[in-house]
This record gives sequence, structure tokens and C-alpha cells, in this order.
Amino acid sequence: MKFLFSISCILLLITGANKIASAKSAPADTVKNLYKLPGNPFPALPANVGRLFYVQRNPNPNTIVYELKLDSDGQPDADEPVHPYWIRYNEKGQKEDLGYIQRKFAYGVTSKSLGNGKWDVRFVSYKKFPLTLMKAADGKYHIFATISQKQLIVNRIFVKIEGGSFWVPNVRFVEFKGTDPATGKEVTERFKP
Repeated sequence: MKFLFSISCILLLITGANKIASAKSAPADTVKNLYKLPGNPFPALPANVGRLFYVQRNPNPNTIVYELKLDSDGQPDADEPVHPYWIRYNEKGQKEDLGYIQRKFAYGVTSKSLGNGKWDVRFVSYKKFPLTLMKAADGKYHIFATISQKQLIVNRIFVKIEGGSFWVPNVRFVEFKGTDPATGKEVTERFKP
């Protein structure tokens, strides 16, 4: 039961529950710069120096972006080094901050300083999956995760949903796309929760 609750929470994180009633999927031909996942077009995000990673899922293209928040000295903000927000592609493509409930119970992240320029970062809805914010060899901050015994720089998370219900969707897979910091090669890891 605890496992189903955890999966429901992470799926709530991924599905954008606050806009489901009013959301309408944008036709593929109205969204520019598309790339394809099997049968599903998703907008390619514009370049953004501060973006750490983003989450996308079907059935709509709305995207949650996790961005590095800096203080006035150009260092990660002590209180909120990672700032999540929406890009609402199925509306006007606008950037929109998360609402209180989204931030505290679904899409937000918590962070705890580990010292030496590192932070432990966790999704509020799925705290058992650790992420680490730290500088890489390129001198820039990135989000790192250990996936299949490999440490990766996380670039994108995609969740494939087929059927089910709002509270118990049928998750086919979760896919992480990242970069191997040792080789610079893109790595894709997929698992079924």
C-alpha cells in the first residue's frame, strides 16, 4: 500500500494535477520544434543556462523545469537552490510558478546543504530517490543521480503512461536521459516502477 501511495504521489508530480480539468492537448502541428518519442510529440525546450533538468510525460506536453537559483553572489541560493516551474505548452507556452499545493505536495523539491558546494535534493512526493546538486568537471552546477549503478548528470525525465486512472495510472516506464560525466556521452536508462 505504501508503494502504491508513493507511485501515486510521483505520478501526481508528473501529471500536472492542477490543470487536468482545463487542459487540452495541443495538436502536433501547432507546437514548433518537436521531437518524437514513440507516438508522442513533445516540444524541445529552448536553451536555458540555468536549467538543471526537466520532467515530461504523456498525455500532454506541459513540462516541469527545475532551474538553478543563484543568490546575489552568483552562488546557489541557500534556501532554495533548485527552483521548479511549469512551461504550459498546451495553453500559451507560458512559464508559470507552481502553486502552493503543487510545490509542497507534488512537484516541489527539498534541499539540504551537504557542505562543500553540494546539496541533497529530493522530490517532495518521492523522497526516497536522492539527487545531488553539485559542480561537475565543467565548473557548472548539475543534478546528479545514481541510476543502474551509474552516476549521471540528469537532463530529462520522461514518464510513459498508458491507461489506468488518475490516481492509479498504468506507468509503462520511467526514462532518465543524462550525461555520463566521465565520458560526456548521453545515457538513457529506463525502468518500470
